[in-house]
This record gives sequence, C-alpha cells and structure tokens, in this order.
Amino acid sequence: MSTTVKAAVFTETGAPPSIQDLVLPDPGPGEVRVRLTAAGVCHSDLSLSNGTLPQPWPAVLGHEGAGAVEAVGAGVTEVTPGQRVILNWAPPCRECWFCAQGEPHLCEHALDRAGRTYAELTDGTPVYPGLGTGAFAEATVVPAHAVVPLPDGVDPAVAAVLGCAVLTGWGAVANSARVREGQSAVVLGLGGVGLSLLQAARLAGADPLIAVDASPAKEELARALGATDFLVADGSLTKAVRALTGGRGADHAFEVVGSAAVVRSAWNATRRGGTVTVVGVGALDDEVSFNALELFHQARTVRGCVYGSSDPARDIPVLAELVRSGGLDLAAMVTDEIPLSGVPEAFERMRQGRGGRSLVRFGA
Repeated sequence: MSTTVKAAVFTETGAPPSIQDLVLPDPGPGEVRVRLTAAGVCHSDLSLSNGTLPQPWPAVLGHEGAGAVEAVGAGVTEVTPGQRVILNWAPPCRECWFCAQGEPHLCEHALDRAGRTYAELTDGTPVYPGLGTGAFAEATVVPAHAVVPLPDGVDPAVAAVLGCAVLTGWGAVANSARVREGQSAVVLGLGGVGLSLLQAARLAGADPLIAVDASPAKEELARALGATDFLVADGSLTKAVRALTGGRGADHAFEVVGSAAVVRSAWNATRRGGTVTVVGVGALDDEVSFNALELFHQARTVRGCVYGSSDPARDIPVLAELVRSGGLDLAAMVTDEIPLSGVPEAFERMRQGRGGRSLVRFGA
C-alpha cells in the first residue's frame, strides 16, 4: 500500500521546484507517517538547493515541520495516530560517542536518513528527503524517533518554527553562549533564526540587545521582539556597537547569516574576552582569517553552534512553556504564509534578505 501526496520536488542544483505527485510507502517498522499542517522555509533549505550544502536529487526539501501522526509502523510505541508532533531533522541515536557525552546535536547518525531514498515519483523515480524529513509535502514518512510530541497550549498552525528556527536561536543563547542577565549582545542577521535568537536573548536579560541587518525595514519587528537598538549592517558597525557598549564591544555576538564577512564583523564588534557564536551555515570555500596577534591579544572565543546545541526531546517542552507564558511569540516571526506553490518565491525572499519566516500552510 502507498499514499500519494503533493510535494515540491527539486530535481537539480539551482533549479526551482515543481509541484508533483509523490508516492509515499506505508510506514515500515519503527516509522511513522505525518500529515503536515505547516512547514517553515529555512535558509538551510536554500543552502541545499543551491549547492552550498550537499544534496542528492531529486529531493523534497523542507525540514521545519509540524503535523499529526497519520499511521505508524510495527513496533512504534512513542506516538499514536492522531497525535500532534514536530519534526526533528537531526534525531540522535542515543548510542554513539557524541550522544554518550551529552552532545546529541552532534550525533554521528543524525543525518543518516538524508542519504537514503524514501519515496517515489509516479514514474518510479526514487526521491530523497531533504535533511531526512521532506517537509515540503502534504505528508512525509520518518523514523519514530524523528518526531517530538507537540505540547498542549501551542498553536499547531505556527508550531513548525519550533523544529528549527526557535530551537536553533533559543539554543544558541541558552545552551551554547549561555548569556547571563545584564550582558550585552549583538545579533547579526534577522531571518527566522535571528528573530528567534533575539527573543531568547531578551528572555535571558541581555542589555543592551543590539539587532543588526542589511535591511532597515526589519527595525520595527526587531524592536517589537526585544531589541533595545537597531543598526544597519555597514562599514560603521563596529564603532556603532562600541558606542552602545561603553566603548568595549559586546559581551556576545551572534552570526546568523552564514558568511565569512559577517563572522568577521561579529568578531570586530565583540569586546576583549567576549564570545562570538556562529549560527549561520556558510559555504565550504568562504574562509575567515585572523592574525595570530589578535587571537592572543583579544582573548575572544569563537564557537560554532549546530542546531542550537539542543536536544529537542528535552528543549521543546521548555520552549512550549515559554510560548504558553507569552515569553516567546512564534506568530510574530512568520512574515509570510504561503501555499506549497509559494516555495520558490519564499526562496527568492531569502536570497534578497527580505522578511522573517515564510510558512507553508497545508489545507488552509
């Protein structure tokens, strides 16, 4: 038996997707089929489509999704049909060396699924799931441990952003950088992850909290989500940040673009002894350089941040409580609600740096 659904299918690097019929097999042992309610359009999807990140074709991209379990395979006890869930695109195995060290976000097997086909086109062509999830489709089939139950009190229409943008942004603040109340922070890049990070830094008590973006149009939203100051990314950024931080530079800088130039800007905007957290996914050949003297003299820390150093099973209930209490506003980050056919336009908005999160709504 199988299920046929509509999906945005990408067939080659750099080409836009087309809406096609996708044939999903019934879930096998240890698998579940999820009927999607919504899927966020993330910059990592753009990186997969343009070749910045490796991706076999044809593929259904999309990894930030939420929906309801429609069917379960043999042996699945974690979730039941009808249960609302969030997709986890990097499910930890709980057995490898990294998982044993308490670093499930670095699990050796988290992306194993992405390298295997999971469905077919109607002509029998095998299809790969982007980041193992394939969320730009009306439904998907994933391992049971790749879904996390959606806690009560969270609007399922916007819950998809918890699966990547919010986990990554909040985790960068709470798990990776561990921002303390009263520390200054600057956030460079205000897409979906950057806006999530901004909210998390506000919750942590960062002050001043400086938002930076190439687009002046994002100032109003940035301030609404907690920024005390807004700066346009230009050649005066370092001096402007220092002017807002007693001449020292920020205690924390978060790079959320995925660019060597922006990493360098984050470094320059940070005080001696401060911390730069690189959240954006950059290109393999986009190199950052530092001289040996400044590394010694500035005594700064530069750290990478994969998936917010998060464990979705642990952290999503925490985020749900913040949503219920009003601390996190998920809907405010969604600047465009689109049908499945709107994915190409959403990719173009990301390329141009416009808007926050685009959200594909299924069945709306």
